[in-house]
Amino acid sequence: MNAAHATCGQSSQTPVKEPFAVEARFYIKLPQQRVRCALCPRACIVKDGERGVCGVRENRGGVYTSLLHGRARAIHVDPIEKKPLFHYLPGTEALSVGGVGCNLQCAFCQNWDLSRSAPEETPADYTPPLRIVELARRSGCPTIAYTYNEPAVFAEYLMDTADAGHEAGIRSVAVSNGYLQQEALRAIYGKMDAVKIDLKAFSETFYRRIAKGRLKPVLDSLVTLRAMKKWTEIVYLVIPTLNDSDEELRCAAAWIKQHLGADTPLHFTRFYPEYQLKYLPVTPVATLERAKAIAEAEGLNYVYIGNVPGHAAQNTHCPQCRSLLVERAGLATVKVRIGADGACPQCRHPIPGIWSV
Repeated sequence: MNAAHATCGQSSQTPVKEPFAVEARFYIKLPQQRVRCALCPRACIVKDGERGVCGVRENRGGVYTSLLHGRARAIHVDPIEKKPLFHYLPGTEALSVGGVGCNLQCAFCQNWDLSRSAPEETPADYTPPLRIVELARRSGCPTIAYTYNEPAVFAEYLMDTADAGHEAGIRSVAVSNGYLQQEALRAIYGKMDAVKIDLKAFSETFYRRIAKGRLKPVLDSLVTLRAMKKWTEIVYLVIPTLNDSDEELRCAAAWIKQHLGADTPLHFTRFYPEYQLKYLPVTPVATLERAKAIAEAEGLNYVYIGNVPGHAAQNTHCPQCRSLLVERAGLATVKVRIGADGACPQCRHPIPGIWSV
């Protein structure tokens, strides 16, 4: 354990009121009322009264405590395409639920007001799992999406809500950075029906400098999700000058094909200056089109361009006969030509994904 882990806590300034606090899962008790978090690769060692890097899990007398159970800071109904998940129930909506905190510190975070906030700084009504499920049912959403901030940091809330949802016939998906220890990943995302992972770059240097993390655990997570047979899609936010070189894009696509398969959907999305990277330009559309061409040349079958409304690369085509299978306009699915059997209606080529409720 290196020295960084020994100093990763931050003092709690304001007590968090019940009922949001529950004993955390995924931790190990240590002498002198310290704990070692077993959620993410940071493996924070946290003293009594302090918190891990995520800022939402606190040591209370040697009991590691999640401060987010029932603390839904944001609840919205979104198109499933916004996650983005393109091969999962296109044209449906998801009840999107988010909290605060994150285990990475991305300089380009677009939800930094949530990810960098402490629980006591963001008032929220108590919204227990059954209430979330009821909201999804009333909204006509077949899916609950855990999103906006890193969902793994409220793992207890996510897992309990997913269980309650499944009992009511409502599915769950996670929008995650994939920065987890393997045991926690299997337990948490084992309860998901689909997962979208942000592959922030294909460079350890980028992860260390820009996201304050490491690349390898994310790649390990993707391989594990594949082995678990969890439907997984990948988003790569293309940031000018930082992760947009031909070589890096080529290496990322080649790795995905080799370890996850050619049918893994890959979304290259447009960067807009935000948070600590406001000095960089918006990603040129030509850069996204170059990234798509590189990934397709490496053999990936489903490569999309995101954050460019109206771009033709938001549609899904059959990789064999090129028939238009899913037509999209912005964040809305206009028409789906794939049946419940998941096959192209023209050539019967199987199209991987989850196509029916």
